[in-house]
Amino acid sequence: MKVFDPDYKLLDEMYQDEYYPDFLVDKVKDELQKVIDLLKSGETDTEAVQEALDEAVCGINDLQEEFDENDSEIETVARECIAADVAYILEWFGIPIDTEEAIRERDW
Repeated sequence: MKVFDPDYKLLDEMYQDEYYPDFLVDKVKDELQKVIDLLKSGETDTEAVQEALDEAVCGINDLQEEFDENDSEIETVARECIAADVAYILEWFGIPIDTEEAIRERDW
């Protein structure tokens, strides 16, 4: 069981920007944490990991309306932050999935 990098701050750029309500960034983080938890359990099958990523991205997609209701949106900074974190997670655990493929279900 591999531990995720304890020094890495998920979605740090979004947390630092007041445009994104922390409670919503927490929800995005929860979606990414599900993927991390799967990888920490030792899962390395790329199909299983991609399925978890698809579910996480769809979960993030579902938050868009809530972001809108709070005068925010998942836009360029958020997209880049989420994509960078997904790339870091995959690299950390040695999963050979391209970042664009990993977040293929996004509609943000």
